[in-house]
Order: sequence, then structure tokens, then C-alpha cells
Amino acid sequence: MDGKTNKQLAEIRKNFVSNGVSAVAMNFIESGKGATLYDVEGKSYVDFAGGIGAMNVGHSHPKVVEAIVEQARKLTHSCFFVNPYESGVRLAEKLAEITPGTGPKKTVFLTSGAEAVENAVKVARVYTKRPAVICFENAYHGRTLLTMTMTSKIKPFKLGFGPMAPEVYRMPFGDTVDAEYLLDYFNKYINPEAVAAVVAEPVQGEGGFITPGPDYFQKLVKICHDLGILFVADEIQSGMGRTGKMFAIENWGVEPDMICVGKSLAAGMPISAVVGRADIMDSVHVGGLGGTYGGNPVACAAALAVLDVFEQEGILEKAVALGKKLETKLTSYQSKYDFVGGLRGMGAMRGFEILTGPNGGPAADKAKAVVDYCHANGLILLACGTYGHVIRILAPLVITDEELEKGFSILEKGLDSIKG
Repeated sequence: MDGKTNKQLAEIRKNFVSNGVSAVAMNFIESGKGATLYDVEGKSYVDFAGGIGAMNVGHSHPKVVEAIVEQARKLTHSCFFVNPYESGVRLAEKLAEITPGTGPKKTVFLTSGAEAVENAVKVARVYTKRPAVICFENAYHGRTLLTMTMTSKIKPFKLGFGPMAPEVYRMPFGDTVDAEYLLDYFNKYINPEAVAAVVAEPVQGEGGFITPGPDYFQKLVKICHDLGILFVADEIQSGMGRTGKMFAIENWGVEPDMICVGKSLAAGMPISAVVGRADIMDSVHVGGLGGTYGGNPVACAAALAVLDVFEQEGILEKAVALGKKLETKLTSYQSKYDFVGGLRGMGAMRGFEILTGPNGGPAADKAKAVVDYCHANGLILLACGTYGHVIRILAPLVITDEELEKGFSILEKGLDSIKG
């Protein structure tokens, strides 16, 4: 490649990458370690985005890199659905151990979060012999036809891509859930006897880090089970320690019938999984689930190394500690800046609203200005939410105090830049 500056590579990107592929900033990253990234010009960036939640154990963790290299030397691919291998079955065994639920569980491996959600719906339909799925306002589940339909936000995720998939219904998220509300919903929108599954992110990600009340999921899951409906937890972003529990749904003390895992499962390597009750997962005919790259051996080895890192390095404890630091810092912003609105999320999955002013409405333009300032000054940051006005923090859980303070210093200067 001729170009090695950000400007030169941006020109190549412009000429050869579809305009439909977005980029928050044109900093071409060459390497990373822990919670710091380095671009092709040698500039460093504190990473508060974590590959959109895929780097909970940090960039290029040495144990994960070692596992990847060792596996790549032996076998990079044979297709788990043609000739299986030890790393795949060991990972399935480990996922059955760490996911919520005490009964027998089984797994199917896939490559992306969207694939995991879509396959969970497929399994639910076979098991229940029902066609419909209920999802939520502000949800994000992916970009395939079905998961795009399940995703709430129109632009950019759904605009012009219709028609959407059938038999998808949407409920408000985080409101009081009781039998009367659900019965009213079913009376108006869908016969409960036609519903295969309710699919929910325990903490909504792209939708704005929205968290429901303390007994929300207990009530929802009970109603689902009373009506023969399966409950699926989409933990692609909220899982793998992000909220201080291995999976966010554990904060509500409920056991999902199926759980979708991805992103930080393998420190950014392309692997996802659906883990569910064995009787549910075994209801599908042989050959009904699969894909060429699902459960790739290199990705499986990386995931096993990630789980070892969680155990050996106390990652959950680090997530809890980081969550407290984020809560303290973001709470201070509410008193310091009159345009900082409500705080969102839980644990180390945190966000805050940028408003037009005190008690004002969403200010997506100001949030974007903060993000742009941070990228230009050494901090990778993302906005989210239906209105694009929530600044979200998904820093690697291994971030050091020095990296964290450096990131906050840049963020505060970014917030200062939109005052007045």
C-alpha cells in the first residue's frame, strides 16, 4: 500500500469502500494495547468505545493473542459443521457453565450478533410452533432482514431497505409490566398464542443505554412463561462483564430461555453464540442450524482465552470498580454542565444525555460536536440513542486510572467546547 497517512488512506477508502459504510472519524488505527489505540501516524487515542463493546478485556491482550497465534499455526478452518474440533466443544461446555440457568444447556455458534438473534428466533419458532416475535421500542438487534426489522431506529438502519420481515411486533421498553398491560397489548396487536418469543436487550445499547426498573424482567418473564412464550436475552453488547455481572440479565435474577452472546466473547474475533435450554436447542432438526464460519477454531481459541482472563484477572471486579468511577464522574457533569441531562445504563455501561439546555430536548448536533472534538484530540467516543444525543462509554474493563483520567480530561474539554 502506498499511503500511510490518515489523509492518504481516507482517499483510498473514498475511492473503493461503499459510501453506505459509515466511519465516525478518519483515524486509521494500526495497533492497540489495553485501552489505548494508535493510528498510522503514531497518534494515540484513549478508547472509550471499545470497538462498540467488543474489547472488554482490552486490545491485544497477550493471553488472547497467544491463543490466536497458537491455534492459527495448527488450524484456521475446517468448518465446525463438517469436522468439529476441541476448542469448539470446550467453548460450548464453558458457555453452558457461565450463562444463567441451572439446567442442561446447549449452544450453536455463529459469526455475528445479528446471526445469533436471528437464529434464536428460528429456534423459538420451531420449539413453540408459533410465528411471531415481540421486540421493543429503541431496540437494536442487527442489520439482517429479520434483525433490521426488529431494530427500532429507522435512519440509518432501515431507511430504504423495506419491505420488512413479517410477524414482528413492538412494545414500549422499561414501562411498568403487569398482566393488565400485556393483556391489553395482546388484545390490540397480537394473539399471545401466536407469539414464539419476546427478545430484549437487558440494557439497550444503540437505543441509548436504557435500563428498566428492578422488577421489570421478573414480571415480563413470568407473563411470557404463563403464556408459553420464550424469553430471549440479547446480551451481545451488555454481556461479558459489561454491567458488573457476566451477563446483564443476572442483575434482575431471571433465567432466559435463550441468551445471545457475541462482541467481547472473543475480544473482537468474529464469533457469536446462542445458548439455551437443551430441550429448546435440541428441538431443531439436524442440519437446521449452522454456517460456514460459525465457531471458527481461531475465534473459539480466543474466546476460551478471554474466559480464562476473566477468571485469572478479576475482570468482573474491575467492571464493578470502573462502573463506580464512571457513575461518580458523570454525576459531577450534571452539576457542572446545565446541558447534561439524565444518566443512563448500569455498571461500566454508562451514558449521559446532551440537551439543548436546562430541561431541554435532545441535542444531537451538540453530542456530535463533542464526539468530533474528542476524536480530534485523542479520545475515541460514540453517541447513541434514538435521537443521537446520548454520549456512551464502553471503555475496556481493563482501562488504567491514568488512561481513564486522560480520557475524562479530553471529554471535559469537549463539553466545555459546546458551552454557551
